[in-house]
Amino acid sequence: MLNIDDPSDVDQMPAIWRLGFRPFFLGGAIVAALYIPIWLMGWFTPQYSLFNGEFWANVLPLWWHPHEMLFGFALAIVCGFLLTAAQTWTNQPTMKGKLLALTFGCWLAARLLLLLPMNIPIWLPAIFDSLFLGISAATLWRCIYKVKQWRNIGFPIMLMVALIVNLVSYYALYQRNFSLSTQLWQAMIWWLAMVISIMGGRVIPAFTAMRLKLTKPEPIKAIEWSLLLLMAVLFVQALLHWLPRGLEQAVLVIAGGLQLIRILRWQGHKTLKEPMLWSLHVSYWALPITLLAMAWQIDNEFAYRTLLHLFAVGGIASLCLAMISRVSLGHTSRNIYQGPNMALAFACIPIAAFLRAIMPLLIPQYTASWIWLAGGFWFVGFGMFVWYYAPILTRPRIDGRPG
Repeated sequence: MLNIDDPSDVDQMPAIWRLGFRPFFLGGAIVAALYIPIWLMGWFTPQYSLFNGEFWANVLPLWWHPHEMLFGFALAIVCGFLLTAAQTWTNQPTMKGKLLALTFGCWLAARLLLLLPMNIPIWLPAIFDSLFLGISAATLWRCIYKVKQWRNIGFPIMLMVALIVNLVSYYALYQRNFSLSTQLWQAMIWWLAMVISIMGGRVIPAFTAMRLKLTKPEPIKAIEWSLLLLMAVLFVQALLHWLPRGLEQAVLVIAGGLQLIRILRWQGHKTLKEPMLWSLHVSYWALPITLLAMAWQIDNEFAYRTLLHLFAVGGIASLCLAMISRVSLGHTSRNIYQGPNMALAFACIPIAAFLRAIMPLLIPQYTASWIWLAGGFWFVGFGMFVWYYAPILTRPRIDGRPG
């Protein structure tokens, strides 16, 4: 790993503030582990929950749950990853110390304000969320622009798009416009699909080839660019519903087919003995499967929306867990393949996705039970990460270097 710091410089700051992955991976994982149980108890058993009907008077649960899973959990992981990776890509410092603590503090303030049992003004958490995303985007832009690394300039632009979508989501909450909220959540799922398509296409075949000593398959440019375009079309479609249903179905089928061609070239069947590898492949499989399943159920609105959870849980959350486990080891100078045994955790999230998205369609009369079971598997997966990795993320690198 490229490290731009002088190893002779003994860094006196707390380890948690030395690089972006540390606070955002840990914070994002804690939010993931806690917020699903909070959501389930508040929704299904409010009489036993601290977050009862009176608590939700201002921030409504139908808005809070998807917003916090997307902007509280997933965006924390994305920003933590990008702020760490950009330093390696560009050989430019991203953020650490006070600036990192400030940025993380903005993220945390938004999360806490949305949980306060009082009638807080909606603009307050919106400001903190915007500062979190805006500072992250500006930092990425500075690093990438300084070295003219144009292949990565899209990431700060995408973060600014996420910032705008997030502001509109707060406006939707203020207006109690749940139709608009639903469009925004679906759009952000495709936004994350675009990020995963870009980064997954770079790292999954590379990590697989490196570990198994295989020849890395070269990307097919026509497929790569087509997928970016198709994911962008789905993002806009979710916001504006500008395509007729038949054309949207065609986009889903083509995108799913191209994603299948892509992942089959990565030789995932050879990774079954290595959890740090098969977890990446299993996570990515959720994307083409979801695209094709949604195309098949295009006329069934309930199934269409339910299947979004297949990718949201089995793709986004599962890949987040796999990547933060890997990056946390690599960037603290530990052997990636000799860290905590996370095989059970990696298996729990795809199981949760199946229970949450598929079983309610197959046996709908037990939907509540499937959702509770899914929440249990989810909690085990992210709970294991917090248990094993909190000490790793809050302690200095074992080789003594900064970062």
